[in-house]
Amino acid sequence: MNGATTATLPTQVRSSFFRDVFVLTGRSIIVTLRVPWAIIPNLAISLFFLFVYQGGLSGIAAMPGFDGVHYLNFILPVAVVSGAVGGAGSAGQALIRDLDSRYFTKLRLTPVSRAALVLAPMIAGMLQLVAQTVLILLVAILMGLKTPTGVSGLIVVILLAAGWGLAFAGYAVATALRTGNGQAAQAATFIFFPLLFLSDTFVPLNLIGAKWMKIAAHINPTTYVFDAMRSVLVTGWQAKPLLWGIVAIAILCGLTLSFAVFTAARTLRRA
Repeated sequence: MNGATTATLPTQVRSSFFRDVFVLTGRSIIVTLRVPWAIIPNLAISLFFLFVYQGGLSGIAAMPGFDGVHYLNFILPVAVVSGAVGGAGSAGQALIRDLDSRYFTKLRLTPVSRAALVLAPMIAGMLQLVAQTVLILLVAILMGLKTPTGVSGLIVVILLAAGWGLAFAGYAVATALRTGNGQAAQAATFIFFPLLFLSDTFVPLNLIGAKWMKIAAHINPTTYVFDAMRSVLVTGWQAKPLLWGIVAIAILCGLTLSFAVFTAARTLRRA
């Protein structure tokens, strides 16, 4: 009898953890939807980038280095990735609201999984980004987007955006826990905006003239995410850029999620 009980305990623990994550993530999504002003500006900025870059810079696609690529396909990942950076702060903002309302403190007094308390707002932030990416892609299709990989390629772009968003959400949640300040959590994500522009943002790497900027682009993980998305939007299925993009996302996720877990453990012990 004792042996059977012991054997089923890990399964019960796993079941409880996933249930806690599911319930708390659902709540985080509902709370986010109740504050639409926290979502709309970021989506508007991403679409603004898409319209402005496509409208103002599309002429440079006639340069030899572009090889006839439609500039909309080339610039679309910039709108998607910029949305990931700006939208990550919503995960931190959601956690700050729970801290300010004492809801987070009440949850700590229940048997709910401590890891689920941290993971839920991160997953909610990632799902928000997925919805935002879908909307951006739909607008791009209305603007005339055509891809060599079809719907499958667009799904890959959404998955890459989800991984990128999860990485930034981990950083935002960790910052929120450490500072206890919503503005600080939102502002902290903006330190990553230089990553967007120290990359092959507007032109391919071979057209970047400054040597220092080429070096920065080569060590910038954003470059590999851009290249992975562009591989399915521009050239078709290519294993190498997709693999490098996944590796870049995995490394950043590992770093930021470890930072979030470490910060959460210290915060919970201190509390």
